[in-house]
Amino acid sequence: MADHDLAPHELRILVAVADAGGFSAAAAALGLTQSAVSHSVRGSERKLGAVLFTRGRTGAAPTAAGERAVGYARRVLRLLDAMAADVRGADRGRVGGGRVEGEVRIAAFRSAALHLLPAALHRLRERHPGIDARVKVVREVGAGTAGEVLAGRADLGIATLPTRPTAPVPAGLVGAVLREESYAFVHPAGHPDPRSLPLVDWVENCGSYTRRWWGEQDWIPRATVETEDDGAVLSMVSAGHGMAIMPALSLTGAPPSVQISDLGPDRPFRSIGYVTTPELAESAAVRALIRELRELRG
Repeated sequence: MADHDLAPHELRILVAVADAGGFSAAAAALGLTQSAVSHSVRGSERKLGAVLFTRGRTGAAPTAAGERAVGYARRVLRLLDAMAADVRGADRGRVGGGRVEGEVRIAAFRSAALHLLPAALHRLRERHPGIDARVKVVREVGAGTAGEVLAGRADLGIATLPTRPTAPVPAGLVGAVLREESYAFVHPAGHPDPRSLPLVDWVENCGSYTRRWWGEQDWIPRATVETEDDGAVLSMVSAGHGMAIMPALSLTGAPPSVQISDLGPDRPFRSIGYVTTPELAESAAVRALIRELRELRG
């Protein structure tokens, strides 16, 4: 092992300090002494050549370098778990079309978790009951679901990706587009002049892939009502409090009190896909989930 390599127990300590927010709390969680945790972190900092945590009276917080280190630590530890599961599966003759076991952690934004994932997880459970799928709903703002994967907190993310023609996957990840869906004009059914209504919006809507189109529409006002999620937007529109521009997945199960109108040939689209790390893309459990997700293409 090279002098700068970190052992698994050192990686676990870095993750524990970041998660617990301090050396004492991490030591308690790991069943170690505080001095052992401090010594390990200092050793990791020396090996990596960077300060990983700021120390203070209220605890410890990762530096920018520490955030990167902890992200890699989570990913390496997760890969070790995946390796053990895959090796056990290979020993039982289960890899490559047979039964697969292990955990897969999924980060998904709200509408994907509600309307896209359930069918894939149902088939995954039927074909591979030994896979333990865990879903975390993450707001698709900032780093979003892809950030959860990069930080090692998820194995696979259901993410919104830039639209055609390239639909690039964020750096450091691999993935593919699962579906492209258009945006629509959503307003109370039967309203005589729906474009006169105030705009209802939510923070996750209108990402960079639709901003240019949005800015070119002089009939769309600034949002005067902003809600927490797309479900609340749909409820507000249904009750007659405004109109909205929403993607197709968010309109799944829209009530009859809502009218959905096409925005025309230049309407914006968004791409929904999956992202994972190159290493975990080769693990049996993640591969099995990707197969089920690809069957949802449409």
